[in-house]
Amino acid sequence: MTVKIAVIGAGPGGYAAAIRAARMGAEVTVAEQDNVGGTCLNRGCIPSKIMQTTAVMIEKFKRAAEFGIKTNGVFRLDMPVLMARKRRVIKSQANEMLKVINDNQIRFIQGTGYIQGPNLAAVKLDGQKTVELPWDRLILAPGAYPTDLPGVPFNGRNVISSNEALSLEAIPESILIIGAGVIGCEFAFILAALGSAVTMVEALSRVLPLESVDEDCSKILAREMKKKKIKFMINRIVERIEDAGDQCRVTIGPSPFARDLQAKDTKSTTVTVEKILVCVGRKPDTAGMGLEKIGIKMDKRGWIKVDEKMETRAPGVYAVGDILGPSKSMLAHTATTEGIVAAENALGKNRVIDYKAVPSAIFTMPEVADVGLTESQAKKHGYNTRSDSVLFRMLGKAHVIGAIAGQAKIVSDADSKIVLGVHIIGPHATELIAEGALAVKQGLTVMDIAATIHAHPTLSEIMLEASQKAADS
Repeated sequence: MTVKIAVIGAGPGGYAAAIRAARMGAEVTVAEQDNVGGTCLNRGCIPSKIMQTTAVMIEKFKRAAEFGIKTNGVFRLDMPVLMARKRRVIKSQANEMLKVINDNQIRFIQGTGYIQGPNLAAVKLDGQKTVELPWDRLILAPGAYPTDLPGVPFNGRNVISSNEALSLEAIPESILIIGAGVIGCEFAFILAALGSAVTMVEALSRVLPLESVDEDCSKILAREMKKKKIKFMINRIVERIEDAGDQCRVTIGPSPFARDLQAKDTKSTTVTVEKILVCVGRKPDTAGMGLEKIGIKMDKRGWIKVDEKMETRAPGVYAVGDILGPSKSMLAHTATTEGIVAAENALGKNRVIDYKAVPSAIFTMPEVADVGLTESQAKKHGYNTRSDSVLFRMLGKAHVIGAIAGQAKIVSDADSKIVLGVHIIGPHATELIAEGALAVKQGLTVMDIAATIHAHPTLSEIMLEASQKAADS
């Protein structure tokens, strides 16, 4: 008897789950309230990288004379064309995804999916018509959405989320970004390159204050921000916002998380900006889903709890992607793997998710990428930790392309020489991290990398240099 699998959400996690389940012989139905592709395709990874690509090109135009190209400094941003390109790329990708869904004989319903009870879901279509959706197994992938700050609600005009930032009709002359995490830092570089005067405020003690991000990467990124005239304030929070017509007057004060501040840092300051972009996290998109009807367990913030097989407390019900919250890896490529694991287990496999070697790709300028443990994490895990770094300025290719800022660091166990983590900031770091991910996943040693011939002249030689240093060879 064919197993019926219902998937709510067609982002990276739900899409991957549906494809995998269909190819394993299940009868699959996918419900998506928005467009196929989820946050990643429509309001995240892809549109932000389209804007970042334009930003990088502008930065290159500014340096054209260094490379023997005369431009007389004449170029300008055409925002309508940029937004049209964004829509075109998204539409193309969505059409490709829908074609794969159709080719795998998956039923796709555009509407809001919710749970009616055990083994029964429903999809509310436009016009309030409802389609019932019986299931033997259910995979939840509803995603998440940007969260605002208390007292700083989004209004879509001068206080915006990343959603609105990806659809700007014009680049603001000035903008304050609240939150120096991944999204905030990416937008800081993008908007600065596109012509905005950018100021950032971060409540914690560094930019990119993530446990998985190497502290040296944060320091180097802060240095590059200063070079690009991006102002940032750490250990600070927004205390008050006043609407001043076409601008906002923002009062910024000391963070409650800060320790041992200097006297000058305990005083409040005021900045006036055209727009405020709030990048302080995301909320689970589960309102009205009816999770309580089948006893799904959530934490106090509303994130769904699952085991290592992606199964919830409700038997036969799985959850993947951003809905699992920050205790997991809220990344599109992680959601894809989670979706595959969930689909296979829903159809009788016994696969366990492994988060040990999940690479992170941060598209700042320069890029930041990491996988595995940082130095501090490795020490907490009890390893006899060793750390070896090599600067990009050592590479001929880095000089050729005019991108010498940054470094690669390998964190290894000094006894076994096994690679525990790789942390890169520099040109094309998000591509180079793949080798580090393979090393961490397979438990390779620094000697394994050092003994691998790397092409010359390439940026990948940064891994060769760092591994040779770590291997004392």
